[in-house]
This record gives sequence, structure tokens and C-alpha cells, in this order.
Amino acid sequence: METTLLDPVVGLVLEKRYRVERRLARGGMSTVYEGTDLRLDRRVAIKVMTEALASDPSFVASFNREARSAARLSHLNVVSVSDQGEDDGFVFLVMELVRGQTLREVIHENGRLSPEQAFAVLAPTLSGLSAAHRTGLIHRDVKPENILLSRDGVVKVADFGLARAVAGTGTTSVTSGVLLGTVAYLAPEQIERGNADARSDVYAAGIVLYEMLTGKPPYAGDSALSVAYQHVNNDVPLPSSKVPGIPVAIDELVSSATRRDPAARPLDAGAFLAELFDVSTDLAMTRVTVPVRYRESPPPANPGSAPHPRNDHRGPAAPDGTRAARTHRTAVLGTAGGRASDEATLSPGSVADGGGDRRPTTGRPGEVGQRSADQRSPGAQAPARRRQRTGRIVLALVLVLAAIAGGVGWWYGSGRYTVAPDVVGFAEASAVETLQEAGLDPIIEEVFSESVADDMVISADPEAGAEIMRGSTVNLQVSKGPERFVVDEALLGLAEADVVTALADLPIAVVRAEGFHETVPFGAVFGFDPAAGTELRRDQQLTMLVSVGPEPRAIPDVAGTTLEEAQAALVALGFVVEVREDFNRDVAVGIALGTEPAPDAGPQPFGTTIVLVISKGPDLVAVPDVMGKDQDTAIAELQAAGFVADTTSFLGNRVCQQSPPAGELAERGSTVSLLLSFC
Repeated sequence: METTLLDPVVGLVLEKRYRVERRLARGGMSTVYEGTDLRLDRRVAIKVMTEALASDPSFVASFNREARSAARLSHLNVVSVSDQGEDDGFVFLVMELVRGQTLREVIHENGRLSPEQAFAVLAPTLSGLSAAHRTGLIHRDVKPENILLSRDGVVKVADFGLARAVAGTGTTSVTSGVLLGTVAYLAPEQIERGNADARSDVYAAGIVLYEMLTGKPPYAGDSALSVAYQHVNNDVPLPSSKVPGIPVAIDELVSSATRRDPAARPLDAGAFLAELFDVSTDLAMTRVTVPVRYRESPPPANPGSAPHPRNDHRGPAAPDGTRAARTHRTAVLGTAGGRASDEATLSPGSVADGGGDRRPTTGRPGEVGQRSADQRSPGAQAPARRRQRTGRIVLALVLVLAAIAGGVGWWYGSGRYTVAPDVVGFAEASAVETLQEAGLDPIIEEVFSESVADDMVISADPEAGAEIMRGSTVNLQVSKGPERFVVDEALLGLAEADVVTALADLPIAVVRAEGFHETVPFGAVFGFDPAAGTELRRDQQLTMLVSVGPEPRAIPDVAGTTLEEAQAALVALGFVVEVREDFNRDVAVGIALGTEPAPDAGPQPFGTTIVLVISKGPDLVAVPDVMGKDQDTAIAELQAAGFVADTTSFLGNRVCQQSPPAGELAERGSTVSLLLSFC
């Protein structure tokens, strides 16, 4: 108390609002005081940073920024931050005043916890961290000192953002001494690279679970550097290696959270909480209360009397006036000078004497109060007994009526109200059980969620911490997992109109696109993008691919090939072949002359008719016999046969000689020579 009186901060009123009244705890970075918010007339905890940090502009800027982020976080399992400020060189944070113990004190006093007790502490811790992670806020310094257990059994996480604020000053290396007490919980990536995300908090929570189960952190060493080295290079041992009998499922849970590779850990505190509930369910673990005891001060002793034998259980006072074994950074209070013990203290004989003053009986001088019941006259004893019985009956009735009145008053006052527990992030069965134990009636609404796992509670109405009447309903939204829709593969190959009808009931955006396909007929659906069978989100776009037949292809050059070869080449490409034979004096019979259209006409649609021209060889005609015929007749007959007549006259007009001779085959259009004379 003397140190508190000498503390220059005690007695100050910061920013004309927060009166600092007594020191609660002191650490390497700050001192925590109990005080009063004069504006709202409420008790608060005030964390005042050390002078070294307060004089660092980079720290002050980071501290203010992190304080604002923490103040936006409202959750039953998080110590609320109500204000921050600077006053005459004092940088401070105003927080919720929590009365109870830190997890560090619980482990220090009780040793290791049972798995059920450890889970009872870790589940709400992860719930608070999960709420922070959902808003993008990372704790960075999860440890038993920052996990507070209030008297009413509520677990709260403290000091959000403080580690990050201090990190900005460059004073948080494992060799600097500032974080020697927290290196036991730092994730490897924090030690190696200074990086931290939600998975770093998961790692620290896994170390805390290990310590609760075994009574000690997994690593110890002569220096912070040696402990840090073990975090980076060793796998966290199984709790069962220290405490035989711990179930394999709990070993695996610790291992899952404390893997050195962040990518192998649960994604965030919510995912770790889901694993915790799975293990709890699989092991059929019984629900227990949070392992915290009341930390009461004894009632004031009467002047001159001996102290009451019931102690305040807070351990010996440290030299600086704070209690021993306080290594945490955020205040957790016993009731200093507070209310009296919950147990009534009765003086000897107070019940037999009826309490109050005893009036002396009337008698002779020197005999005041000396007459006992057996000295009274027999006639006086019966009325006395009746009066005694009557008095006892009246007293009993008064006590009963007082109890009834007190109960009724309690019920119609605060007794019929309860505080809605935090069940967000719980599995449905656990949430229902928790609410029913609190006297509340859960109403379940199953909804789809992109971010919350199946069967986990998304939200509760009223929210956690709300004061509601017992028996009231609490509406829970429970996740059905992501909402997904699947397109049936059986739709492939159907006509476009049939597919559109089949997709009409799905809440997705269907877009049409055309494409070539070698086997799916024109107008039929040959594919989807994303592919059929893929899970689609609501309103996600689905492209329906409609066939316009095979892709156009070039006409091959088949000239010089046989009829069979040319026809096969064209049919293989999907063309319809029509054969036509033409005479050709240069190309043998049965050899392809070419196609119509020709290859240089460009690609043609699938199924186009191609005319394949095949050579019939030269066009040969039998030369007619015009011997002895006059010139005009001979020429006419030759022209009719397709020949050209070439005549030579010699003193006459009749054909005396022809070449080629009659009956010989000659190419149509060729010349037949005639010699005209008198024959």
C-alpha cells in the first residue's frame, strides 16, 4: 500500500475523466490501475504505458491505431476497450474491469487441469479470438496471462493489439528482454520473420492448451533465444508424453494447432474451435465449469479483535505492493477492500440466545439474571414453554415469509433475468445444450454460409451478453455450409431448348455460346463452363455451349489419285462426294482430275457436297466412211461425227482418199484429210 501511495499516477484524473485510485499490477511495458470513469460513474481498469514507450512517437501512433481497432471488437469473451488517450505524457488505455483470475494464476495454484477443464477454458478463448479474426484483428500475444477468468465463469481475452503496437518500436526481439515471458507462445513464423496472422494465434492457443494439460509449456531454456530455437526447429511434444492417459484425439488436436508450417494449422481460431468441439463430441466429454475461485478480501475486523481465520487467498505481497505471481499485463482483480465474505459469521451462542440484547429478570439486588428455568415456580414453567414455542413458530413464519418475499423480489427483480451466453462458433448440439442450461429456449434456423462450416452457429439473437428473461427464445442461425448447385451431366447432348427448360429452376445465370463440335449435332448442347458436375454458387454464371456442327475444313487436292483414294479422302473430312467423269486426252481413265469447288476455294462447312471429277481418257470416235461421196456430203458427215474435214481437190469433186481411214478410232475434234478427184 505504501508503494501505491508513492506512485505518482495514483490520484491523477486523466483527461479530466478517469480518476486513478490504486495500482493493481505492474509489468515490463505498462502498469495497470483501478479507477473510476467520472463521467459514467463506473469502475474501470486503466493501463498506463511506461515512460520509455510513451516517449516513442512511433509507438504512440501504433498504440492509438491498435486501440481503436480493439475498441471496435465487441464480444463476451474479449476484454472490452472503451477509451484511449494521452495526458501530460501519460499514454493510457481504459478497459473493462474484470474481477477474477488469470489462467496463469489458475495453473500456478492448481497445477495442470483436466481435459474437461482445459476445454472449458479454451473454447470461449477461441470464440473470442474467432470474433477478432473475422474482423481481421490478430492478437499476436496469446498466453495464460492474457486469458482472464471472471468470477461468474466468463473467460475473456485481453490485450488485443498491444504486441503489434510494441512491435512497431523495434523492441520486441527475443534477445531484447521485453518479450521474454511470451516467447514460450510465439509461433515459428513470428520468431523467424516477424510475421503473424490468425494461424499464429492458433499456434499460441495450442501451446496454451498443452500447458493447461501438462502444467508447463512445452519448451524451457536458459534464455529466450534457446526457447525460440526450439519453437523453430522442434515439433511440440504430445501432451500424453508428459501426462499418460491423455486421449490420442487430444494429442492430435494439440499437434494440429502447433505444426511449424502455418499452412498445416487450422485456418483461424474458428476452425480450431470446430476441431475442439469435434474432439469433445467424439470423446463424450462432460461439461464442467471454468476452474476459477472467488478471490475475496476478508471482512473488516472489529477493533482489537483477531483477524478472521478466512484469508483472502491472494498470496504474499510482493515488495512493490502488488501481489506475488502476477506476471500478466492486464489487470484481473481480487476485491480489494471490497464486500464481505459470502459466508455469514455467527458468534457463539447467537442462535441459542436469540440474538440481540438479553433483558435481566426482576429480582432481588445481587440476583439479576441469576434465576434459571428450574428455579421458577412450576406454574410459571408451562406458560414460559408455550411462549417459547409460540416465539419459535412466529420466528419460523417470519423467516419463511421473508424467504418467500426475498425469492419473489429476486425473481421479479434480477432473478428472472439471465445473460445470453456466447454460442457463436459452437456446434449446434453444444449451442443448444449451453442455452438450455442457461434457461433459454433455442430456435434453430438453418442457413447457407460461405464462411462458416456446416453445423456451426453463425449468429444468435439476442447477442451474447444481452440481459434477457429466463425462458426466452434465442434465435440461432446455424450453417448448412456453402449453398451449391450442380448441373446434371445427363443434359449434355440434348437439344438447346430442352436444356434451357431443365436449368430454369436453378438460381444461376445461364449464358449461351456457340461452338464447333465434331460429333454433337447442330443445335444440341455439347458442354458447360464450368463443367457439368461442378458445384456452383447462387447467381454464378454458367456458359451453355451449343453446337453449330463440326468446324469447316479445307478441301484436299486429290488430282492424280484414283477414284477410290480421292473419294475416301473427301468422305473422311465429312464431305458428301458426287462423282463426275470427264474426257481428258492427258489423264488416264479412272484418275481424278480435281474437285468442284477447287481446294483454293477455302474451308467448306461440314457436309458440303464436293464434285469429284474423274478422267474418262480421250474422247475417241469411229471415223465415218465418206469414200466416193461428193465434197459437201463428206464434210457434213465428218462434222456430224465430231471431226474437222481437211480437203484437197485434184480435177474432181469426189472423195478418192481419206485419212484416218473409215472405221478407225480418232479423237473427237481431230482432223480427217480428204483427197477429192475423179475416181
